[in-house]
Amino acid sequence: MQPRDIFAALPNKPWSYLRAEQGEALEGWWARKDDRDVVIKQNTGGGKTVVGLLIAQSTINSQVGKAVYLAPDTYLAARVREEAAKLGLPTADRHDDPRFLAEQAILVTTFDTLINGQSRFGVVGGRHSPIDLGVVVVDDAHAALARTEGQFRLTIPANHDAFMPLFDLFADDLVAQNRKACLDITEGDATAVVRVPFWAWADKQREVWNILHPHGVARDEAFKFAWPLIADCLALCTVTVSSRGVEIQPPCPPIEKIPSFVNARRRVYLTATLSDDSVLVTNLKADPRNLANVVTPGSAADLGDRLVLAPVQLNPNLSDDAVRQLAKQFSLGDRDGDGVPESRPVNVVVLVPSGPQANVWRPLADRILYVGDLEQGVAELRTGHVGLVVLVNKYDGIDLPGTACELLIIDGIPRPMAAADRREAAALIDSPTRRARDVQRIEQGMGRGVRDVNDHCAVLLLGAGLGMAVHDRTWLDLFSPATRAQLTLSRDVAIQLSGQGIDGIRSALTICLDRNPQWVQRSKLALAGVRYNNVGAIRPEAVAARTAFDLAVAGQTSQAADVLQQAINGITDPALRGWVREQKANYLHFTDPATAQQQLGAAIRDNAMVLRPAVGVDVRRTRPAAMQASAAASYLGATYADSTALVLGVRTVLDEIVWDEDLTDQAEAAWEKLGLHLGFASTRPERLYGTGPDNLWALNASRNAVIELKTGVEMTCTGIAKKDADQLRGGVQWNSDKNTGTAAIPIMVHPIDVYDSRAIPVPEMRVITPAKLAALKTAVAAFATALAHGRDLWREEQAVSQQLEHHRLTGERLITAYSVVVRRPQ
Repeated sequence: MQPRDIFAALPNKPWSYLRAEQGEALEGWWARKDDRDVVIKQNTGGGKTVVGLLIAQSTINSQVGKAVYLAPDTYLAARVREEAAKLGLPTADRHDDPRFLAEQAILVTTFDTLINGQSRFGVVGGRHSPIDLGVVVVDDAHAALARTEGQFRLTIPANHDAFMPLFDLFADDLVAQNRKACLDITEGDATAVVRVPFWAWADKQREVWNILHPHGVARDEAFKFAWPLIADCLALCTVTVSSRGVEIQPPCPPIEKIPSFVNARRRVYLTATLSDDSVLVTNLKADPRNLANVVTPGSAADLGDRLVLAPVQLNPNLSDDAVRQLAKQFSLGDRDGDGVPESRPVNVVVLVPSGPQANVWRPLADRILYVGDLEQGVAELRTGHVGLVVLVNKYDGIDLPGTACELLIIDGIPRPMAAADRREAAALIDSPTRRARDVQRIEQGMGRGVRDVNDHCAVLLLGAGLGMAVHDRTWLDLFSPATRAQLTLSRDVAIQLSGQGIDGIRSALTICLDRNPQWVQRSKLALAGVRYNNVGAIRPEAVAARTAFDLAVAGQTSQAADVLQQAINGITDPALRGWVREQKANYLHFTDPATAQQQLGAAIRDNAMVLRPAVGVDVRRTRPAAMQASAAASYLGATYADSTALVLGVRTVLDEIVWDEDLTDQAEAAWEKLGLHLGFASTRPERLYGTGPDNLWALNASRNAVIELKTGVEMTCTGIAKKDADQLRGGVQWNSDKNTGTAAIPIMVHPIDVYDSRAIPVPEMRVITPAKLAALKTAVAAFATALAHGRDLWREEQAVSQQLEHHRLTGERLITAYSVVVRRPQ
């Protein structure tokens, strides 16, 4: 029975007709109902829940089988059941509900309920018999995909009985990869991550099983949900160690362990922001042939009215604090900032990726909501005026229609917390693959405040990184068609406001929030001709990864390596190519260990963040540029296409050098980029070779800056610890050994310029304190701004040289200006 006919026959439906986009999506699905995997894409607020419920009911009515609707969490599952009740569609919330089993009700539950090692729907080799399903509707497919990886990841906490035996078993292998990171792990550094070399993991499987199997058999709390899913492919897993624990994760989720999902006759994925459909193949084993075409409505104009501005794009000198104050004023109805409310106050919702970022807003916030507080907090927003509300690390799954959120601010993109994900993010930091994931999270966040075609919301993207995302073409092309159209319109507004400062932002927000007729008309016209992209984005290397993993599980590791090589031949992005080569080497090890090591050598030439071969990596002497200004002009010219990109790009680098214990790797990567921007030969020896300093800047032919970044140290510390001073001393010795004839200037980025009483002094050591770091950032930002004021000045050696000199950013002069001599304790 067609879904549209089901809706027409409902006796007590809350509205007379389906919206056009809902009807078109249902028609598109009906035409492809015999395809096992179907992706349905609609804009946020396009009515996907109703579409999914009607598809589920159609499957029941057609006697295809039982219907399950999967939501990302219990809160959203409850909202889906409420929607079904409005339609008059019967639902169940338990797998053993007689109505569900008799195909008389749709089971609405969470993704985690179905996909876990103790699933009541059945696990291969488990105690529960599989439940035969006709259709599985996966709502918010992007959120489900993230959860899939977590469900198939065995995490052994550092306080677990199995942690130390595993750590000790691989201690020498880990040290050979990265001695400093291993020391950091033992000392509790949350950001240190090291992968167990695949050859060590594969060759010590007997010992691994002796450690892990007893906990798996005992259904240990840490093991019971993941162990049954990954035990059969344990030797193929990627193993990552951090101070928080050990993570064991297969290259792809062995989803066939959940036969109810794998064998479902129909699998429907509902999504608004999933631009990279290939992850459905790698994570859920969807058929790539089915994903080549996507079901969409005929028009993408089913999106509410949004103004999207990145303040720093309009005026690079505009501070984030000024925007925060403006947001507070709008929440109070004090739009002109004179302290007297003169207009309607609005609910302002701020999305932040972490607790530390939430603390920046704390003086201004009326509420700060974490996951556990969301249900009550969202209910308050939907029933009246609350003020300025901060949501911590929740970029999806929250509906804030109408006045619940009229001004939305995204202040940063979430960064992965799992060790394996952090390692991958570091390896692919500048890769288009990583960029696509960030765009997806940005779109998810922007969708919170616009829930249907008649809704409206103003969106501010805070920070230079988000400013770059809506400015640079390589980012813009990754957004959905409707969002791109709104960004284009917003850019037109931005051009008119360029350079006006905070008052320009204030004016633009007022036009949107007051529903200015001209703005509303332009907004509708911008979307009128927009069409969805109905061609699925399937990356060949992702399909190859799934095929290769399935072959490897079947014992055909040599063939798995061959499949990945075919994909490698077509990859042009070096970072991604190196990453895939590492996985190929992993499979090769089972049949040809020598060739596997050779392959790893090729991988590390493409991507320095992959595993180092067993024989190590030859250290390349760091040679300074002949002329700093020439090198800087060459780098800036190759990196930035226009002056706005230059300013935003430099600010992005500076924004990532922060005092945050969870972002130390990000700060080290940004410091390397900072050196390149200034024309120095800049490297990360510790990352490249597993030994040496965090960063090395070749200042000139005779002097190198040997730099240790301690941006994760507590700001309240009382001195530079002995271990930190010892690390810097080791970096100086490394430079002496590897760069003979080049003297070292030992530098530490640290909150305080005084040694701890137990620290052994490092000769000639200097410290970049918070005050000096702030001064350096100011100088570098001014350097970029000055070059941006003239036509292509950043490409001209003479202009770059002049600005480097003016801002004291040349060679050793930079060190003298922006660091201080370390002091001994009194």
